[in-house]
Amino acid sequence: MTITEAEAYQAMLAHHQALEEGLTARADQVTGAAAGGQLPGTAVADMIAYLAEEVLPHATAEEATIYRAAAAHPDLTEMIGGMIAEHVTLASSATRLAAAADGAAAASEARQIAGLFAAHAAKENQALLPTLLVDDSVDLADLLADMHATASHGKTLDHLTGPAVGGQHDDPQAALLALLLSGATALARAGQADRACRIVASAWAVLHEARPDLAVRVTAALHGLVRAGESAGGHADSAAEEPSSPAPGGPDLDVRELAPAQRHQTIFDTYRALLPGTGFVLVNDHDPKPLHYQFEAEHAGQFTWSYLESGPRVWRVRIGRPGA
Repeated sequence: MTITEAEAYQAMLAHHQALEEGLTARADQVTGAAAGGQLPGTAVADMIAYLAEEVLPHATAEEATIYRAAAAHPDLTEMIGGMIAEHVTLASSATRLAAAADGAAAASEARQIAGLFAAHAAKENQALLPTLLVDDSVDLADLLADMHATASHGKTLDHLTGPAVGGQHDDPQAALLALLLSGATALARAGQADRACRIVASAWAVLHEARPDLAVRVTAALHGLVRAGESAGGHADSAAEEPSSPAPGGPDLDVRELAPAQRHQTIFDTYRALLPGTGFVLVNDHDPKPLHYQFEAEHAGQFTWSYLESGPRVWRVRIGRPGA
């Protein structure tokens, strides 16, 4: 269906409003949980997922379409540069939110993210988009269609290989990681999500002790690759290790209220403390497939993995150490 430029303009404004409301609602959830004395792990995870799946792909699509068209206006050059820098800040803020040490820090970071996006969208709505609307050389309807195509193509993946990770000439490890994630993204899009996930998990195993700052980003990328594989047909699926006979459960390790950055570390610490032949039951609010890839990368053949409950709200997985 063909739409007019005025309709495309209104659709862009409406999308900005929806994204702003989505971030504000999630920031309120993080703040509310923290104010209630809870560790806002679930709320933080939801906000990070919203950034990864909606906000950042939208930002990437804007740069490739709207910003490129606006670059023909010299009076907008400085604004466009600043807005691209704000996109980078939004991308890196997801990492900071994941690494927040406590509820108060998470709430502060969440409010800053929501405020930054609101101010960012206001500049686009009040200066950039009106200029393009009256520019006879620009067709906003075509740009909107291009934005939708670009955002759908890059959703959950492209932002992880952009300036927030790469482009650091004084940090060769970060630059190499950006190249590796770009390659993994290409593999996933070519229908080899499982292979991409295994490669990225191997990078995590190399980095998580020496470069925990980069390891957090690798973990985020792994989650994105798993989701992308599932969206494409469910092939980012590391084969779960099933015991030949039912294994005893073991004590529960419920990580649902932990901050995302604390979850995997807590799980691995619990695993390392296991005696041979024992285990524990991981309780989580999403399918821990990314964690399984990380276990494979670091503890291949040294762990067991058995799903006891598979959603849609709760996942319970028995993780054990094989007997001697």
